[in-house]
Amino acid sequence: MSHHEHLKILAFVGLTGSGKTTAVEHFTNKGFPKVYFGGIIYEAMAEAGVSKGEENEATFRVEIREKEGNDFVVKRIIKQIHDLVAAGQHRIIADGIYTWDEYKAIKHEFPGETTVVAITSPKHMRYHWLESRQDRPQTPQISAARDKHEIETLQKGGPIAAADFFIMNNGSMDHFYEQLDDVAHSLDF
Repeated sequence: MSHHEHLKILAFVGLTGSGKTTAVEHFTNKGFPKVYFGGIIYEAMAEAGVSKGEENEATFRVEIREKEGNDFVVKRIIKQIHDLVAAGQHRIIADGIYTWDEYKAIKHEFPGETTVVAITSPKHMRYHWLESRQDRPQTPQISAARDKHEIETLQKGGPIAAADFFIMNNGSMDHFYEQLDDVAHSLDF
């Protein structure tokens, strides 16, 4: 556990397609650095010689946690955050808490400094957006299977339910950005 004066971490959680990436890009476009939970998995997949793809990613996420422990990803994220703080950063975006263990670990390591924001969207909207993605489009069947995997296997429901703020992403982009800015402003982020 550590404490850094003036440090604020804005951590986003949500099911696939809810708008996490859009939220993170909104803040990184303003110059805030980010740490990316999913990126840790992609790096480990590349190191292991596993090709990208929805099925490979889902299997690998489970296998790496079984092999290395449920804190595999968050240990590396915590190190990245400490490195950013050592480099003088005091406002950091955390993209994509997946598991309850990750939620607990980041809240424990940075008590009072981490604010978790759940991005939620109606399922039919998320599935439409996922099907329309240029990068890794998903059919509704794949999206439903991923929801089930994230909720049942990765236990993503806990971090969503325990979030400090909730943003419903079901309107215009301008409204979504306004909600994000309102949360950031309320935190002096």
